[in-house]
Amino acid sequence: MLMTLIPLFDENMVVRAYSLFTQKTNVFLNTRKLGTGEYDGVGRVEGFEMINSMGIGTLSSDKEIFIPINKFSLFSKLEEEKCDAPHGRIAFIIDNTILPEEMYVNRLLELKKEGYKLAIRKLEVKQYQQYEEILKLVDYMFLDYQKINISSARIFFSKKYPQIKLCAGNIDTYETFEKLKAEGGYQFYEGAFYRVPITKGKHDVAPLKINYIELLNMVNKVDFELTEVAKVIGRDTALAISLLKVVNKIARNSEITSIRYAAAMLGQRELKRWINTVVARKMYADKPNEVVRLSLLRAKFAENLSKYFELSLKSQELFLMGLFSVLDLILEKPMEEALKIIKVSKEIEEVLIRKEGPFAPVYDFMLQYETANWSEVSRVMLLRNLAIDDIQSAYVNALEWYRDLFME
Repeated sequence: MLMTLIPLFDENMVVRAYSLFTQKTNVFLNTRKLGTGEYDGVGRVEGFEMINSMGIGTLSSDKEIFIPINKFSLFSKLEEEKCDAPHGRIAFIIDNTILPEEMYVNRLLELKKEGYKLAIRKLEVKQYQQYEEILKLVDYMFLDYQKINISSARIFFSKKYPQIKLCAGNIDTYETFEKLKAEGGYQFYEGAFYRVPITKGKHDVAPLKINYIELLNMVNKVDFELTEVAKVIGRDTALAISLLKVVNKIARNSEITSIRYAAAMLGQRELKRWINTVVARKMYADKPNEVVRLSLLRAKFAENLSKYFELSLKSQELFLMGLFSVLDLILEKPMEEALKIIKVSKEIEEVLIRKEGPFAPVYDFMLQYETANWSEVSRVMLLRNLAIDDIQSAYVNALEWYRDLFME
């Protein structure tokens, strides 16, 4: 099964919920799904399976999870299915394939009594009146900024259904986000606006970030001196403490006498990996937390994909490619300028600036996957003969790695 998590932001750019997008199979690889097998397994809630697979600990405890259900899975024994997430954190997303008829309304009412929340998307304006009985039960309404007059819809719902919390969806630019936020009345904001590339930016880099940049440039040379790296780490108390915590896990019976000794205990390879990950987190501290998550998930996912794109020997560079794929957002400069500050390999520079070079197929696949563009993902899987279980494993492993990273 393919799956990805799409963040939902509040007006302060804090992630408050996730929409779970899934696809059970690759129809290009399994043509039976185009015929009589089209509805195999449609009575199952795939979101439950994925939450159990990746672990609820992957998501913060205060975030809601929006899970799509269809007209078949709606009538399955949802209350009896095993799911690590409590009912109160789950909002089932329905669409206009679930009709405003008595049997559907009654079933939705039952789910509400079980503590689940309800959301609806893809409802056309002309259907609002027809869906009155269902809208009375709905907790969230997704409004597509690109397809409807969202301001008029907001006014309508605030008057007619004041209990419904509105989600402004398909927001493509930060300017649009700011405009909608100024209007007010929206609970969540969804779209690619938070990761739009910077085309112009500030001239100066914050003093604290200069220290981190120096460290990154040191360890990403072909060879580097542990002594010099240890000196830079020693300038930042939080970094030094973080390093000692890591080293203490692998050297329980050894007395750590200095930062240099701790660095030597890790060795060049692991120290480089630790610095690239931890320093990136420090650099991103003043950015929306989803940018941090996006960068780290991309890094691990790209590394995991390396073997499927015949780039196993370049796995560490692919990790950096993913990690620095939002560098323009972090340094608030166009990518070309940002990569003059952070020194990376020619292959990474090629793909992040021009979307070309040997890493481009992995980079593009990663972007298509995270936006749930399943048709393009399936096409690439067919051309490269990739198994759906392998891709799922690569993504879930990235989620688990990210979860464990923040549990240290």
